[in-house]
Amino acid sequence: MEELYFKIFEALPRQGPGDEEATKKAFQKLSDLPQCPEILDVGCGNGSQTLVLAKLSQGNITALDNHGPFIDILKHKARHARLEEKIQCIVGDMAAMNFSGESFDVIWSEGAAYNIGFENALKSWNALLKHKGYLVVSELVWFKKDVPQEISEYFAREYPDMHYYEDVYAMVRSTGYELVDYFPLPGVSWWTEYYTPAEKKLTEMRQEYQSNTDAQALFDAFQLEINMYRKYSEDYGYGFYIMRKG
Repeated sequence: MEELYFKIFEALPRQGPGDEEATKKAFQKLSDLPQCPEILDVGCGNGSQTLVLAKLSQGNITALDNHGPFIDILKHKARHARLEEKIQCIVGDMAAMNFSGESFDVIWSEGAAYNIGFENALKSWNALLKHKGYLVVSELVWFKKDVPQEISEYFAREYPDMHYYEDVYAMVRSTGYELVDYFPLPGVSWWTEYYTPAEKKLTEMRQEYQSNTDAQALFDAFQLEINMYRKYSEDYGYGFYIMRKG
């Protein structure tokens, strides 16, 4: 099933909600960066945001993901964009990064920190940031305190550690950062490069694996996720948190 899972995601422009405009908006909140900042992109996927960061910055970017084919795609795209000299690609585990302390001016992670727990990511990545360095993370959050039972129960199963977006502010402060800014990812950022091509890919794969009941169950689960967002997008989404180390 893991092979099928990656077969879906390797075909998508992005491996999660996001787009170039949101990445740009978040990056523009960073002030007083060195002329050539050291940037770490954690859980970079196929590197859509990595390439945007490389164009926005004069610095060096270390892009890390635990799935080798995503890194291969990023390398190809970086060569095509003539940005390969600015991007160091690493296959590695975000839970076991062995970079030296205070190595980076910016740590960036779009939709990936949940893999090790949002609060744990904030705590463990702090030591890798230089003094006054920035941590920029997009995280799945509730936009409302009270939400319909159906979506509440869905995420109680899928992501029980999900927080109301304002409750994250205290977590940011308690883990050694000041909150520079926050903004919600707009709905269009879920569809254009993620859910719309995902639904198309799911239709193709349902035909290819029509006699495989396990595969069909996987496709059903992903389709349910998409349907939940279509129905409840006003209740939850991704929030961009721009933080600065104290």
